[in-house]
Amino acid sequence: MDDTSAGCVELVREYLDVHERMVELFEQFRAGELDFGSVRDLCTDDERSPLFRLKERCHTLFRREGADRSPMRREALFDLAVGSLFHEAMKFRENFYQKVVYAPRVRALRNNAVAGDAEEVELLREFDKIQAAAVARVDEALQETEALLAHTGDQLWAFLRGRRDGLITRYLIEQRDRVEPLHPGGLDGLLEQMHGEVTEGYVVAGLSYLASAHFGPALTALTTASDRSGSGAAPPRSDLARLSCYALGMRAFLEGDYPASLGQLEAWLDAEPDGFEARYASLAHAAISRIDRLVEDEVLVLRAASLAERMEPLLAS
Repeated sequence: MDDTSAGCVELVREYLDVHERMVELFEQFRAGELDFGSVRDLCTDDERSPLFRLKERCHTLFRREGADRSPMRREALFDLAVGSLFHEAMKFRENFYQKVVYAPRVRALRNNAVAGDAEEVELLREFDKIQAAAVARVDEALQETEALLAHTGDQLWAFLRGRRDGLITRYLIEQRDRVEPLHPGGLDGLLEQMHGEVTEGYVVAGLSYLASAHFGPALTALTTASDRSGSGAAPPRSDLARLSCYALGMRAFLEGDYPASLGQLEAWLDAEPDGFEARYASLAHAAISRIDRLVEDEVLVLRAASLAERMEPLLAS
């Protein structure tokens, strides 16, 4: 697994979590239902906070020591947006703390103030000034945090634009319900930005699943790509049915349905897989070469041996 790809998946995961938590925080604040514990859990300067983790993931990816290049413009802008979001959220936390923790203490002190104590009266007056300023700043900080959250999302989508990465694409598809309302064009719009065409996004995801032997999800992605193939500007994809045969064959093998597995893998070979697909032959060959140890059906064993022999030229590709 590519470290950069995995790191980008972590960025998206943390951003989705941060967005959901912050939107909930904004709603609770405006409804007068927000407690400091909720703010503290989100705006904490350690790994307990998804916002802190998002900031640290950015630093890890984009500010690596010994990197042979400066961050690309989109990386730098996203990193800057995340850093600004973190610091603005921490300002909101401090002002909210003044409002909901210090203010009640000041009121309690005023209620119990000693009459005629000029020094105490003056100190309480200063506390009042601090509290009034904090109340004003907490609303301002909330507005700034909301604006920065939106800008951070914009920079995330810009950062992902053109990244034809299977691992990231898989995660976005898996998180469709969370991505859909955040990107202006929904998931399809984001896939189009990343891959040039929505169908290609599902193909890239399907190939990534195949490469990591996740045959069920691969089949789902390839089927979606096939359903969309030819429906837009892109021409129909002739390779999708063939790749689906491979995914079906390997899934059937894992499920112990060896006749179905051989049938689908035979169909894959009959469709003449190209050089790119030769990478899949090794795993398929290893699987069907074990069938003689898994079943006692002589006809099935001979069929598997014949298919394994047919695959051998692909192994040398």
